[in-house]
Amino acid sequence: MTDATDQRLAGQYEAYPYPKRDPRDEAKRLIVGSPSHLREIDHWVFGAARPASSPLNALVAGGGTGDATIMLAQQMTRLGRAGQVTWLDRSTAALAIAQGRAQARGLTNIVWEQRSLLGLPGSGLGPFDYIDCCGVLHHLPDPAEGLRALLSVLAPGGGMGLMVYAPHGRTGVYMMQDALRLLAPPDETPQQRLDVARRVMRHLPETQWLRHNRNFDDHINGGDAGLYDLLLNPRDRAFTVPELSTLLADAGLRVTCWVEPIRYDPAPLLPEPKLRSRLDTMDATERAALAEALAGNMAVHIVYCVRKDDPIHLPDPCAEAAVPVCREIDGETLARGIRPDGTLSVAFDGLRIPVALPPLASAILPLVDGQRSVGQIGTILAERGMKPDAFLKAWRQTFTALERINRVLLAAP
Repeated sequence: MTDATDQRLAGQYEAYPYPKRDPRDEAKRLIVGSPSHLREIDHWVFGAARPASSPLNALVAGGGTGDATIMLAQQMTRLGRAGQVTWLDRSTAALAIAQGRAQARGLTNIVWEQRSLLGLPGSGLGPFDYIDCCGVLHHLPDPAEGLRALLSVLAPGGGMGLMVYAPHGRTGVYMMQDALRLLAPPDETPQQRLDVARRVMRHLPETQWLRHNRNFDDHINGGDAGLYDLLLNPRDRAFTVPELSTLLADAGLRVTCWVEPIRYDPAPLLPEPKLRSRLDTMDATERAALAEALAGNMAVHIVYCVRKDDPIHLPDPCAEAAVPVCREIDGETLARGIRPDGTLSVAFDGLRIPVALPPLASAILPLVDGQRSVGQIGTILAERGMKPDAFLKAWRQTFTALERINRVLLAAP
């Protein structure tokens, strides 16, 4: 499904492939994020039940300049995980950059497909165990049609990681898009429109909400591609929690995680018991919608989801064979971050939330290395004098708290 706006969108990403990336920077760092971090996929999509030895066939639909593709392919390579990642996008310019990044890293587990995700049905591609679609659905003429296309190539038991824009955290963006549509009409060339946008940004009034929004910085640090994508994109729709929930439910999908879970819980934002008591009558979507409206800083929504009729995997973090793994920050660092009052202070786009941990967490976390099982950690601590019952109680509390902030998960068996 294409239209005139879609053709302008295609032209934008040829002129300004997004996000701005340079293959030479691969020697300096690996860009890591959500969705599609391998440890998140293992935990949130497959419930730490899919063996690490099973090859993972992944699709990045709307791969752009390669962030998710490179991250996932590199993580699979480092861990010796079998499988491949298929990059799919229409942009020739983005393809060249993504391939340059892969070449700089020597990655050989990527397949390149230059085409639209709307052409997936009947394409012969897949089936895919995991599909990433990050920053794409909100640009499509019909997001529901995009989801149907993705589902057509999703393997049984597979799952997706999705990202769409959220309205409250993008306050100022749509005001500026309205202004620039008047000053730089869509029928002008991308270069002409970008020149106007640059000039306008130099003279923004102090009262323009975009000047006060610190939830994103594409217009500041994202180069021409970032400025254009944020303020000149020809089609850009944001979804509230209820709107995204409806879109996914209508497609036959069930959310396994809103990233990060604690951000979608309004309780930490309502310290008074009289206010918290009002949450008891709300369902999960209403609670998440309340958290979104109260926080006001969510510029995107990131979700992991599976087919709604698929079995629900609820791994037991206290099972002896379960292997806890830190997503990025190691256990020793997490333990050092625990404050004297027993809380870990975590910030989400300027919103700081204290996460309460049990006193024994500081002794448990340094032993979480992604290799030791819960049983092995318990044995070590028992030798140091910690009672097994006390360990299991403290570990469950610790894991529950850190899972909610997406810091500690369970590894694939």
